[in-house]
Amino acid sequence: MRKPSAFITIRVCDHLTTGKPTGLLKPGEYWWKPQLSPSGPLMVLVSVPQQTMHVYRNGILIGRSTVSTGSKGHATPGGVFTILEKKQEHYSKKYDNAPMPNMQRLTWTGIAMHSGNLPGYPASHGCIRLPYDFSQLLFTATSKGGTVVVGDGKNPVPHLASNPGLLLAPKDFTPEMLRPIANNEYDWNPERSSSGPITIVVSAADRALYVYRNGNPIGRGSVEIDGRGSLGNHVFSLLEGTTDRESSLAPGRAARRWMSVTSSGRGVPAEKIAARLRINPEFANKVYDTIEPGTTVIITDQPVVRSRGNAAILEG
Repeated sequence: MRKPSAFITIRVCDHLTTGKPTGLLKPGEYWWKPQLSPSGPLMVLVSVPQQTMHVYRNGILIGRSTVSTGSKGHATPGGVFTILEKKQEHYSKKYDNAPMPNMQRLTWTGIAMHSGNLPGYPASHGCIRLPYDFSQLLFTATSKGGTVVVGDGKNPVPHLASNPGLLLAPKDFTPEMLRPIANNEYDWNPERSSSGPITIVVSAADRALYVYRNGNPIGRGSVEIDGRGSLGNHVFSLLEGTTDRESSLAPGRAARRWMSVTSSGRGVPAEKIAARLRINPEFANKVYDTIEPGTTVIITDQPVVRSRGNAAILEG
């Protein structure tokens, strides 16, 4: 028998919905219309300053909700996360067996999305609380390995989150993959991870493109950048289908469809950034054949790997 807990899940406003995709939401309110986009990759966006969540499927908004994130001293970290684990019935090991219905884990250090009390302001110990009914709907729609972006208002764009699924650190690379890479060169080792969600990081500082699959680095290639000015910081998600244009990076292949998740300053279309990049065509085609709907691409002006002795700087 579990010990009584002081952290009780409250369902005060769970039945309330605005019935609209826009407008203010009161604590506990949500809107859910999955039929607007029945299939495709799911992207979950959480705004800490606004205490809201928006859910997109194949680039179309299908739901939004109020949330309650971490209180002062227990701030919810900003970043790009993968869903590491899902459990409909879960109890906190850290906080006196507190119930966490419809738990979706974002880090192994205790950050998750789950049902909980929504007072209208940040009040959790770092987790993202949701209305109970909405947490059930979201739990059904997501998959393990799905992408969740948390914007904390401190950075112009969320960076890679410090969890095993997306942490890009020197220790994860073989000595061969850490050696300096010359222009037009690339390393490609897809056998290091045969399946799982894919994340790509393009670093202007490193002049390199890194490919991660299921948390394991499977490739990197040199990148040349045309034109003046920085690339900026952006997050994109690959949608289903292609366009009628040719890919800027993979000659002879159709350009893919991308959703701009978040950007620093004015949003820049993915194809405009791609047009400034030059990578080995052979490498580009290998990446093209590997990515799939739901792939996350992070563009950053910051370096990814500084030295063998330091952790990656791309952390939430």
